[in-house]
Amino acid sequence: MHARARQISLDEWAGRYEQLRAGGLVEPWYGGPLSRHVAHGDTRLLHLRLDNSPAALRLWNFLLSEEDRLKEFRASGHKIVGVMKDLGTTPILAFALPKVVAFYPDGAWWLPCVMEMSTALLEASDALGIDESFCPVRAMLGAFVKGCHFPIPDLLTCSVGATCDDFSAIAQRLEALGYRILWWEVPHRRRADKSELAVTLPGGFEAPRSLVDFVGGELTRVRQALEELAGCPLDDAMLTEGIAQANRVRALLRELREVCFTASICPLGALEMLIAEMLAIHFCSDRGECIAVLEELLTEVKRRVAQGQGVLKSDQVRVFWVNPVADIQVMNLLEECGGRICGTDYLFCHALDEIPQDLPPMEALARMALADPMAGAAQDRAARICRDARRWGCQAVVVSRIPGASHCASEGDVIAEAVRSRLGLPVLEIEVPPLSDSIRPSLRTRLEALIETAGRPG
Repeated sequence: MHARARQISLDEWAGRYEQLRAGGLVEPWYGGPLSRHVAHGDTRLLHLRLDNSPAALRLWNFLLSEEDRLKEFRASGHKIVGVMKDLGTTPILAFALPKVVAFYPDGAWWLPCVMEMSTALLEASDALGIDESFCPVRAMLGAFVKGCHFPIPDLLTCSVGATCDDFSAIAQRLEALGYRILWWEVPHRRRADKSELAVTLPGGFEAPRSLVDFVGGELTRVRQALEELAGCPLDDAMLTEGIAQANRVRALLRELREVCFTASICPLGALEMLIAEMLAIHFCSDRGECIAVLEELLTEVKRRVAQGQGVLKSDQVRVFWVNPVADIQVMNLLEECGGRICGTDYLFCHALDEIPQDLPPMEALARMALADPMAGAAQDRAARICRDARRWGCQAVVVSRIPGASHCASEGDVIAEAVRSRLGLPVLEIEVPPLSDSIRPSLRTRLEALIETAGRPG
């Protein structure tokens, strides 16, 4: 069952899967060989290097079976909530209610990559006036109008205000097509004036008490809409339990990151770490199973560290990565070039912080929503990146700009300047399209140059 840790191709996974089955592998209902997902259109798997553990198999199957899960929930009478843009807040409210599940339609932004442009989602968005000048999350619009990849939600929510302008515009276009959206606002996070009471947020940022109260009021409207959808009240006891379960997910991810980022040899590759971290924002539509998946992954990583096993060479350069990539294959490319991920900010680091459990639950969620790195100044986000990169001993930083994303226009420069001035580390800014094949040679050259520079003594 526990073969030597390494990364393998999808073809190699066929033999590995049969080996695991022969060894008595017990799988959840969504289990099975990874190759079956290719038949469903997930052809990018054919080009990836994947972790060879049973825990990674479960992780990938969990991710790639989300559509099936949502259909099962719909068939069993669950209410489905599409939670757009807030990255970690509304799902906690939704999952606190019986027979209510939440998912992020935003996740469609990876479909052009995973399905290698075979779904024509971007073309459908183009036809609606949302072209390539927008962030690749525009694929979500195409998924709605084509009626594929996820069930149409019973309720749609979307945070707006201090958020990505591209997403706001895309969501407004969606509403103009007849999809009713419950909008709620997260204002720009700022420091309290001398005359205002300051409140400490998860992650260490501060905000005026008045902003926390305002966001709490906005979330109350969301809470009321969810209660109406579920046909039952969402009391504080239920919400407190929901926060406790979310904190369980976050604690597992924080420990997984700490173990992986501090290990002398990398025990889990960048791809699987990226997928694992993404589970924080909405539990991949199944909170209980999400916890089980992360527990198994953490157990595997700890076993490897204890045995001195890793999936990469021991001298790989320690890299902090900023922003998720539109093409996940680039995470493999970094490792091929001699780097390993030892720190991340994938735009939702606030969804990894512990939610306060010594506060009224709605206030705790309001504080968390305001802790979103995109809700405040780029300088705040840069400060957290510098703090984490120093703590994990990173040797270089990569800022992955998202094509067309309004928030990427200037924040990369702010982050790069902060890293260079405070830490003295080399920084590389790149832009990754949904499929990076055409620019792969130039990406490789630039990543290799960064790794060489970071690896030089002195």
